[in-house]
Amino acid sequence: MKLGCCNLNRWEHPTAELSPTKRKRRVLLQSIFYGVFFTSKLSSSCLVGLCITMERGVQRWVVDISGWDPSPQDFSFALSVLPSVEQPSVTRFVQMEDRKRALVSRLLQYALVHEVLAIPYDEIIIKRTLEGKPYLECGDVCTDFPNFNFNASHHGDYVAIASEPLCLVGVDIVSIVIPQKETVIEFIQNFSSYFSSFEWDSIVNAGTSDDILIEFYRYWCLKEAYVKAIGSGVAYGLDRVEFHHSCWTNISVNVEGKAMKEWRFWLLELGKGHLVSIARGHPRSATESYMRTLKQAEFDEEEYHAALHLPNVRFVSRTVEQLIPVSHKDRVHRTSIS
Repeated sequence: MKLGCCNLNRWEHPTAELSPTKRKRRVLLQSIFYGVFFTSKLSSSCLVGLCITMERGVQRWVVDISGWDPSPQDFSFALSVLPSVEQPSVTRFVQMEDRKRALVSRLLQYALVHEVLAIPYDEIIIKRTLEGKPYLECGDVCTDFPNFNFNASHHGDYVAIASEPLCLVGVDIVSIVIPQKETVIEFIQNFSSYFSSFEWDSIVNAGTSDDILIEFYRYWCLKEAYVKAIGSGVAYGLDRVEFHHSCWTNISVNVEGKAMKEWRFWLLELGKGHLVSIARGHPRSATESYMRTLKQAEFDEEEYHAALHLPNVRFVSRTVEQLIPVSHKDRVHRTSIS
C-alpha cells in the first residue's frame, strides 16, 4: 500500500471508541506506520514511552551452550528454577546435550516473560497447544501488547528465543552438519519431498557440495520458522511452503501458490556453522489451537502493518547464569545455611 493513498480519517472514529490502553496502542502503531508522531492525539513524551513499550515486545535472545558443562548439582539447581510440571520435559532425554538444550530453552522462556512483562517467576504459567507450541497464559497482564507471543529453538551449540508484541513469531536454528556416511546429495535426497520443485532446483544447482548443503539448510530453516510461527506440528506439509528471495534478503513465501504478503522473514548467520531464521506474520494464519491462545486475530490494515515493520532487533547473547533469577539463588542459599 502506498502511504499517499491512505485515508487518515478512517482512524478517527474507531480510535475514539477504544479503551485508553488500546487507544494509546492504536495511535502508537499509526505513528510507526506513517513515520511521524500524531501530537494532537498524545504528547510526544507519551508517544516515545509507548514506542519503547511496543518495541520491548520484540526480543531476540541466544545462549551458546557449548561452553556450559554443569556438574550434576549445578544442573539440578538450574532445573529447580522450572515448575515441577515442566521438569520431566527436560529429564526425559537420555543424552546430557539434549537435556541441556531442553533446559535452556525453557529457562529462556521464563526469563524473557519475567523481564519483559515483569511477572514474578512463581506466577508465570506457560502451557502448550496440542501441537506443542508454548504460550503464556497471562490473563490481563499483557495489556501493552495485543498478542505477546514467543518461540524457542535449539540445535547444535545454540538455543534461541524470539518474541513479538502483536505478530506471530517463529524462530529456527540449524547447525550445518556435514553428513558422515553419505554424500551431500544422498543426504538431502532424504528430504526432497519437503521442497517445491523451484526450491529443489535452487538447492541442487547451488554449486559445490558445501554450497548445496548450505542452500538446503537455508530453505529448511525458513520453512521451520514459518511452521513454528503458525503453531503447526510436523504434519504440516512443508512442500506447500515455497520461499523466494533476492540473495537471501527480501525473503517472501508462497503457501499453496498464494503469496503471503503479510509476512516478513530474516535469515542470519549465528556463530560458526549455524543459521537462524525469524518469521513474523499475521495472527490470522495461526492454527486453530494456537489461535485460541491469542487475544486478537484481526487488526486494521495500517495497525497490523505498523507492527509488521517494527525493528527486527539483534540477538542478545545470554548466559545460563543470567537466566536464573536472583530470588531463586537467594532462596537456595537461605535454605542451605538454615
